[in-house]
Amino acid sequence: MVVPRVQAAIATAFGDEFRGTDPVIRPSQFADIQINAALALARKVGLPPRDAAARIVDALDLDGVCSLVEISGPGFINLTFDGTWIEELLNAPTAQAAGGDGHGPLHRVVVDYSSPNVAKEMHVGHLRTTVVGDSLVRVMEALGHTVIRQNHIGDWGTPFGMLIEHWLEVGEDSPEAALLVDDPSAFYQAARAKFDASTEEPDGFATRARLRVVALQGGDPETFAVWERLVAQSKRYFNAIYAMLGISLTDDHIAGESSYDAHLAQLCQELEERGIARISEGALCTFPAGFTGREGDPLPLIIRKSDGGYGYGTTDLATIRYRVRELQADRVLYVVGAPQNVHLRMVMATARDAGWLPDTVEATHVQIGNVLGEDGKILKSRAGNPVKLMALLQEAVDRARAVIDANRPELSDEERAVTARQVGIGAVKYADLSTGHDTEYVFDFDRMLALSGNTGPYVQYAAARIRSILRKAGALEQHEAAAGTAPAATIAVVEPAERALALHLLEYDATLRKVAELLEPHRLCAYLFELAQLFTSFYDQCPVLKAEDSVRESRLALCGLVLRRLSAGLDLLGIETPENM
Repeated sequence: MVVPRVQAAIATAFGDEFRGTDPVIRPSQFADIQINAALALARKVGLPPRDAAARIVDALDLDGVCSLVEISGPGFINLTFDGTWIEELLNAPTAQAAGGDGHGPLHRVVVDYSSPNVAKEMHVGHLRTTVVGDSLVRVMEALGHTVIRQNHIGDWGTPFGMLIEHWLEVGEDSPEAALLVDDPSAFYQAARAKFDASTEEPDGFATRARLRVVALQGGDPETFAVWERLVAQSKRYFNAIYAMLGISLTDDHIAGESSYDAHLAQLCQELEERGIARISEGALCTFPAGFTGREGDPLPLIIRKSDGGYGYGTTDLATIRYRVRELQADRVLYVVGAPQNVHLRMVMATARDAGWLPDTVEATHVQIGNVLGEDGKILKSRAGNPVKLMALLQEAVDRARAVIDANRPELSDEERAVTARQVGIGAVKYADLSTGHDTEYVFDFDRMLALSGNTGPYVQYAAARIRSILRKAGALEQHEAAAGTAPAATIAVVEPAERALALHLLEYDATLRKVAELLEPHRLCAYLFELAQLFTSFYDQCPVLKAEDSVRESRLALCGLVLRRLSAGLDLLGIETPENM
C-alpha cells in the first residue's frame, strides 16, 4: 500500500540511485506497520540511522493517509493509518474486485510446466511442477499478463521404437493397449521387458524396435500413425490427472519434444558454423563460460551425440529459440525439478551466446524440490517405485470423505462426494504450494487434512463458515455477487479486529504482485492463512448477526469481502471453495 510512497521518499531524500530500495515492512505493536529502511541506508548515506529516518519522514507524502508518523528505536518508522482512508479504500469498487491489479508493465510470459512422458505414469514428482506452474499462470493472468502455457511432454526419441513395436504386437484393441490410459507404466514395462530379453536375438523384438526408431524419424506413415495413437492414448491419461487436480492445461498447450525435431539439424549446423559449438570426443558440444566439471575442465552441453542423435540439450535450445522468436516472450519460466538447474542454465547461456535469448528477455528456472516420505527420503511406494499420482490423489479424496461422512451426515451423498473431492485435492495442492517451491517437504496426509494450522482445509473452512453466516443472514447471493462493485453496505472500521482485518484485505494486490515477481506461490498461501486467522479473531470479538442494524450490515459486508478474497485467492492456487464443510 505504502511501499511506492516510501520508495519515492527515499529517492527524494538521498537521490535517484536509491529509488529501488525495498523497505522492510512488518507489523508493530505500537502502530499499524513499521518500516525498516533507515538502518540499511544509514551506512550508505553516511548518517546515523535516526537521522536517515528523519530525512525519509520529511520527504514522505502521507497527507490523508496516516494519522501518526513517528520514529522509534534505532531508526524505525512507525505508521498509523487514518481510519477514514482505510474505509475509503475498502469501500472502493477496486477493493471489492475478485482479481488483482497489476500496477506495472505487462509482459508476455511463457510458462513451461508439468511435462510428463508419453506411455509413462505420472508420479508424485510431477505433482509439484504441475501445481506450482498452474498457480503461477493463474496469478499472472489475474494481474493482466499474457500467459502462454507450454506442456513440453516427452513424446519422441529412442524409447518409442519399442513402444510402437509392442503396440503393433498386442493390437490396438487389446487389454494391454488399454493400459496406456489405465496404467501406462505397465505398458512401458512390458515393452521394456521384451526389449531387454531379446537384445541378443538377430531378428528379435529389440532389433525390430531399433528399426522402428529409424522408421519413425524417417517419417514412415504406418509407424507415424501408431505413434500418433500412442500419444493420443497418453493424452487421455494426462487429462484425467489434470481434471482430478483442477489444472488448466489442455491439449492445445502441448508442445512436446517432437514439435522441434525438424529444426534440430539446422540448429546444430548454425551453432557449429558460428563457432559456438565444436566437436569433442565425437560429439558436437557447446562450452558456455562459467561451467566446469570436478577437475576444473569446461563442462560440455552435448547438442549432437557421437552417433548423430540429438538429446535434451538440442531440443531445449530449439524450444527457447522458438519461445522467443515465435511466441515473442518477454519472460520464459521453466517450472522444472531442481536437479535440472545446471543443464537449464547451460542451455540459457548457450542461447544467449547465439543471440536467441536477448538480454531483454528474462529466462528463469523455477526450481522444484522433492516430495519426501516420512523417512525423509524421496516418496516411494512400499515396493520402492515412485508413488502413482492418481492413486495418491484418490487416497486424499477417500480420507476427506471419511471425515465428512462422520461430521456432516445430514448432507446428501452427492454433496459429501463433491466436498470430499474439493477438500482432499485442495489439501494436497495447498500443502505443496504453501512450501517454498525450491525446498523439500514431507508428504503427510494427517497434517495436510488438518483443520488447524496453515492447511488448505483451514482456509477452506473459513470460507465455508462465512458462507454459513451470510446464508443465515439471507445475504449470501447478494454478497457473493458484489465483486467489482461498491459493497451492499458501507464498511465501517471501528474495532481493532476490524482494523487488522481491513488492513490485511488491502494487501491482496501487493501480495499477488510479489508472487508474480518472485515466482513464489507460498506467499499467497501465507496471505490466505493469515486472512483466515484474522477473520476468526474478528468474528470472535465482533458480533455480526446479533449486532445493531448499521453495524450488522457493515460487518456482513466485511464478511462478504473476506469470502470473495478467500475464494479468489484459493482459485489462483487452483483450489476450489466448498459450499459446506
